[in-house]
Amino acid sequence: MRALVTGVTGQDGSYLTEFLLSRGYEVHGIIRRASSFNTQRLDHVYEDPHKRGARLFLHYGDLCYGEQLTNIIYSSQPDEIYHLGAQSHVKVSFDIPEYTGDATGLGTTRILQAVWRSGIKTRFYQASSSEMFGSSSPPQNEKTPFQPRSPYGAAKVYAYWMAVNYREAYDLFACNGILFNHESPRRGETFVTRKITRAIAQILCGKQKKLYLGNLEAKRDWGYAPEYVQAMWLILQQEQPDDYVIGTGETHSVKEFAEQAFGYVGLDWREYVEVDSKYVRPTEVDALLADTAKARDQLSWEPKVTFPELVRIMVDADMEAVGLKPVGEGIRILQVRFSDWHQWQISVSDVVRSLEGAAMEKQHA
Repeated sequence: MRALVTGVTGQDGSYLTEFLLSRGYEVHGIIRRASSFNTQRLDHVYEDPHKRGARLFLHYGDLCYGEQLTNIIYSSQPDEIYHLGAQSHVKVSFDIPEYTGDATGLGTTRILQAVWRSGIKTRFYQASSSEMFGSSSPPQNEKTPFQPRSPYGAAKVYAYWMAVNYREAYDLFACNGILFNHESPRRGETFVTRKITRAIAQILCGKQKKLYLGNLEAKRDWGYAPEYVQAMWLILQQEQPDDYVIGTGETHSVKEFAEQAFGYVGLDWREYVEVDSKYVRPTEVDALLADTAKARDQLSWEPKVTFPELVRIMVDADMEAVGLKPVGEGIRILQVRFSDWHQWQISVSDVVRSLEGAAMEKQHA
């Protein structure tokens, strides 16, 4: 089997690549050309493509340019396409709404059009988002109306309906995975969960004194990202294309996340966290909560990592990344919950050290 992954260098793209390689796939990933390398999340699985038996290949491309995408799709001839690439930061989407619409919304159309025009028989996964639900009352499922509250959410709604339209108009095997928030040690350091756990490590090192956050009362359905990429794969293994909500069925506030994370290392979050209005969105999504009955029934998928366990995995990883001895519960959780494809030393520890090193280089550049 051959898979093409957009957004391959991101959190989800790197975990999905790991998972697919463990199942014997040949994986082709699309990366943007830049003046510096941004492949730290993939370094532990990357092999020289000239090496006999190599199964991971990276191609330069950009979601804003259709010709490149068409060429990559035609030349790689994938059995499955996982479209994860996007401008995916909600707060940033208010600052660059036009680019967000182009990359996140129209980028999906460009790929779907390339698939249709090429005539290849492939299965297409669109990474949809719980942010599409916006102000709709929780819990949210596949029949909940979309009411996005950000340019990012609006762009994802457009992309969702384009996948549905190509499925119905051209009989493409196109599916939407409406994923609720999923986090991990590979989450970008500007996303709130990783911002919290990374700050704890910096505070314990004596390199940071305060953590500034936005809306502490915002509630999200938070799960562990490696489990969610398994759901993506399951969606494309079904007999018929369809759309699925993926989440934990629990909701927790930003304040709860901070309380859990600081408490895990014996600190009182109230002594370190302060609210800064510049991190508050112009329009907020108050509460997201997944109703995952369809995924449970049709995909036989349920999350195994609980909210407190997610927090501990992330705190342990960020402590280890800066040279501190982690508390250790997060490490043990992976030993119990996951098979060989996702274990601490390779999948977490080495990658986060690499990401932390890259982040520190940027700060001192």
